[in-house]
Amino acid sequence: MPEPDGTAALIVNRRGEYLLHLRDNIPGICDPGTWSLLGGGRERDETPEAAIARELDEEAGLFLPELKRFAVVPAHPDTETDLITVFLGQWDGAAEALPLTEGVLLHWFPFATVPRLVMCPWAHLTIERHRRTLSA
Repeated sequence: MPEPDGTAALIVNRRGEYLLHLRDNIPGICDPGTWSLLGGGRERDETPEAAIARELDEEAGLFLPELKRFAVVPAHPDTETDLITVFLGQWDGAAEALPLTEGVLLHWFPFATVPRLVMCPWAHLTIERHRRTLSA
């Protein structure tokens, strides 16, 4: 089975907060104007690991060598073919200091705030899934 085309990084700090990315609110992009996870599509013949490393560097100047595969999730609730490989990583830096090149803003959010955000559904479900693994 081929690897999913999409990649994303679920980044958590020591306080248990999630680094979220406010996407541009422009036509033609996936999930415009929502909070989401950093990431993007794989290029031809690129592994998911290489793709997420490239995307994090391009979008936010982040290098997280300890990323681990966490889950594969559907990009939309009604599909099983448009999939995203989500990687889990830890980082404790200042979100506002990152050189963001895509989107509007990066910000740390505690889990309690996540349900009040306008988020793309797959990212919200991924965070909920992560929280369940912490209490298991």
